[in-house]
Amino acid sequence: MNKVRIAVDVMGGDEEPQVVLDGIDAALAADADLEVLAVGPADIVEPFAEERERVSALVAPDVITMEDDPIEAVMHKRKSSIVLACRSVKKGEAAGFFSAGATGAMTAAATAYVTPFKYLTDTGEKRPIRPCIVSTIPNRAGGETVFCDLGANPDVEPEDMVRFAQMGATYARIVCGIANPRIGLLSNGTEDTKGSHFTKSCFPLMKQKVKGFAGNCEGSDFTSGNFDVVVCDGFSGNVALKAIEGTAKLLLHELKGVLLGSMGGKGRRAPHQEEPEGPSGQALRRLARRRGPARIARRGLDRPWRHERGGRQERHARHRAGGAQQSRGDARRLHGQYRPVIGIAARPCAQSG
Repeated sequence: MNKVRIAVDVMGGDEEPQVVLDGIDAALAADADLEVLAVGPADIVEPFAEERERVSALVAPDVITMEDDPIEAVMHKRKSSIVLACRSVKKGEAAGFFSAGATGAMTAAATAYVTPFKYLTDTGEKRPIRPCIVSTIPNRAGGETVFCDLGANPDVEPEDMVRFAQMGATYARIVCGIANPRIGLLSNGTEDTKGSHFTKSCFPLMKQKVKGFAGNCEGSDFTSGNFDVVVCDGFSGNVALKAIEGTAKLLLHELKGVLLGSMGGKGRRAPHQEEPEGPSGQALRRLARRRGPARIARRGLDRPWRHERGGRQERHARHRAGGAQQSRGDARRLHGQYRPVIGIAARPCAQSG
């Protein structure tokens, strides 16, 4: 098999360059037919390439940061790692380009320096196909949902959405093995008439030109399994992606706190957690009771809530019978035993002393 050379931007990403260099080593170890063109500052890429047989160095003195304007940076930082890596693809020095850096700058540089595919419009005009970012999200049906565009193109035309859908469907067939992918257009409802003015203008074009188009879909369809491909513009896709990431981080954070707090039978919140107060805290507790782990493990974690309700009824009965002082003592002891974590009661802990 012929060797394949990939240009890699060692300055891309939120971490230090060593993380990218470690990734190159791992990729070289996994694929004997891979060669890498490491692009970055001389003091980083040249020593790295000298120590490895299948790595060559391309010195790039400039770096495009996340704070730079993508178009301006590509135009003025001609010797940046992103621009030089894209130019290496255009010159035939590399077959592809990888970077974990600024998405906008990567898209702009690829469009400017790598000749894009073109398509014919209805008027016979040739237009370049915009690149889009594609990823997959696991769904409840046990498969994966292809999601595009994730942020490469904030402003697009309806014809671009058609191309995104076609590319997403091709990705679903070839990479995910879905023979006949069902494609949905992200909107605020599943009805054909729902959506913004832009979404409504995309709907008839996709219905006419996209094979497998199944209509509008909602945000919940990212994980429902009802659609194999969800298509939207880059602005909406990036917002949705980060909302999903934020929700996942919140759930992992809360589950970690509950699990750490229940280790050893102590049943208390982890030290870093505080029970939210005010209207937002009440809303979170209501949400946790309806959809949280307490609903999944109701027989276990939710049991102390029933104990607390039963204890409250018993205290009221003793109070009516004149045992108010004893009731207050029982209430204090019960409060020490059961401490809810955002609506999820933990296991009772042993009394000290």
